[in-house]
Amino acid sequence: MVFSLIETVFREGFIYALMAMGVLITYKILDFPDLSVDGTFPLGACVAAALITLGMNPWLVCIAAFLAGAFMGSITGFLHVKLGITDLLSGILVMTASWSINLIITGGTAIFQFFKLPTIFNSGLANALPSALYAHRQVLIVFLLAVIVKLALDAFLKTKSGLLLRAGGDNSRFVTSLAHHPGHVKILGLAIGNGCTALAGCVLAQLNENADVNAGKGMVVMALAAVIIGTGALRRVSFLKLTTMAICGAILYKACLQIALLLGLPPTYLKLLMAVLLTISIVSQKIGKKGGALNA
Repeated sequence: MVFSLIETVFREGFIYALMAMGVLITYKILDFPDLSVDGTFPLGACVAAALITLGMNPWLVCIAAFLAGAFMGSITGFLHVKLGITDLLSGILVMTASWSINLIITGGTAIFQFFKLPTIFNSGLANALPSALYAHRQVLIVFLLAVIVKLALDAFLKTKSGLLLRAGGDNSRFVTSLAHHPGHVKILGLAIGNGCTALAGCVLAQLNENADVNAGKGMVVMALAAVIIGTGALRRVSFLKLTTMAICGAILYKACLQIALLLGLPPTYLKLLMAVLLTISIVSQKIGKKGGALNA
């Protein structure tokens, strides 16, 4: 019972860690409140359902979902940078448009099921696992994906484009002084962030073998909570990278929700608990910063 609960926490935690790492780029690095996450998460799920139904390799489906999310993220950036629409409104517009796009992809079905079709959890790499590990294939595969995305983001942030991205969030004038448009850097960051979010939706859809167009509700709150909890709780551990903190934050966040359910909290209160956890995380992080400033 306990082991099964722990495995559930890690399985879901690693999936949402993919989204948390994407939101880490937009919220923590770019300081951009991106609400389009609520639309790109189910977009990844719908793309997965549609392409798997057509017979595409499920691992290639993950790449397609990432690209679909990246495209929508670049639209958010385009609306903000090129058309001068505020960051919040740009995200809301893309989130709203994604609702119709997701329904078009699923043929107007709110829940698109694709049971007994090949997914990353029942074919290919999963079948190559030893019999002793096959029962735990889900958590192993999502762990592998989280590590791959983490390493890819860490490597990207060390490149010239990645350094410009990090600089763009802190000082856009510095980016301009290097003969680069800070708006283009912002579009790139939003594309990467929403690509990771769509990838998380794709993986969750393959796990559940269905895509729900309503799955994105509250995802931005969940991702922000994971990022803030991870960076807040582990900020004193200097050797940890931000991506690692985001992964740990997602696992801690899912653990809090599972504990609440075990204590008898009705599932209808989960969204309220998510908001409360996010509020506590933000307030505690601000108190920690003030305490650090006073000690300095």
